[in-house]
Amino acid sequence: MRALKYLVLAGLLGVAGFIQAAPVQAAPVAYRLDPNHTMVLFSWNHFGFSNPTADLGISSGTVVFDEKNPAKSSVDVSMPLSMLDTHVPALDQHLKEADFFDAAKYPTVTFKSTRVQSLGAHKFKVTGNLTVHGVTRPVVLEATLNRIGPHPMTKAPSIGFDATATLKRSDFGIGAYVPNVSDEIRIRITTEGSVPKAGAGK
Repeated sequence: MRALKYLVLAGLLGVAGFIQAAPVQAAPVAYRLDPNHTMVLFSWNHFGFSNPTADLGISSGTVVFDEKNPAKSSVDVSMPLSMLDTHVPALDQHLKEADFFDAAKYPTVTFKSTRVQSLGAHKFKVTGNLTVHGVTRPVVLEATLNRIGPHPMTKAPSIGFDATATLKRSDFGIGAYVPNVSDEIRIRITTEGSVPKAGAGK
């Protein structure tokens, strides 16, 4: 009987040791994107003469990133048209009018991911729903992880991405002046974010 007790005790100690030694799986980490270090640039061709670029920026955004299992990652971003900046005030105003974005009726552009796929070498395909002008369509971002780790300035866990995409604005009901002003829009995004400090406001 005493020998049996010793065997049971040894077994329990072995199980406890295994649990303690088992690797802890990293959970997905939520990063709040920094509007001051985010640019959402889109460009188009103007009558074949030039390729203007505008910055939409973001008001808020979250990237949930799972380093061990990228498929569990996600992106959710809001981009108010009030932040639209072409560096030409008259053009800013025109793009917000009814023949383009109709910002009075549809003041915000949003993107919410539906799938994140790792391509290896810090490359990812991020599929999601882009809503512009009251129309939602699937869009694919080709994303690159620039860096992940403590931020040198704040020491907070941080992340940085670049991403590109191409879409047709007519798919979102914004077809004014096509084809003289190109239907194809090229998008380039650069962004970084950090884990908010405990107690920080949302």
